[in-house]
Amino acid sequence: MSDLAKELEKEGDIAADFLEELLDIADLDGDIDMDVDGDRAAVEIVGGNLDHLVGRDGEVLDALQELTRLAVYRETGERSRLMLDVAGFRAARRTELVAVAEGAVEKVKGGEASVSLSAMTPFERKVVHDAVAAAGLNSASEGVEPQRYVVVLPAGE
Repeated sequence: MSDLAKELEKEGDIAADFLEELLDIADLDGDIDMDVDGDRAAVEIVGGNLDHLVGRDGEVLDALQELTRLAVYRETGERSRLMLDVAGFRAARRTELVAVAEGAVEKVKGGEASVSLSAMTPFERKVVHDAVAAAGLNSASEGVEPQRYVVVLPAGE
């Protein structure tokens, strides 16, 4: 096992411990699944009714992810890029965003000079950038948070 994989597993373990404590304190049911997704630790809370841990448009999930990253930082001294999902919210959102990106790609391939998408979170923009790159086109983020958005461009621009 590579050193990176060991580090990511350690991050996942620290995150899982933190989240299990949090679930216990809040008296919430949920199981913790850990994985490594590329160059990131990935942790998901599954089971039970966890919608309140997601919040509107994932706002609570984003905050919980930052708290979890801080817990990992406190233990390791290293900034974490850990991804947290609750009840499959991010996985479902990723599927939606890939479809949005594919629609924009088709428009640009069909002759549009560029396609600007609506404002997105950093996670959402990353998913779109990855999908656009996989299709062989370019993309750029524009605007200022929280109104930052992705523009899909032809290849070579």
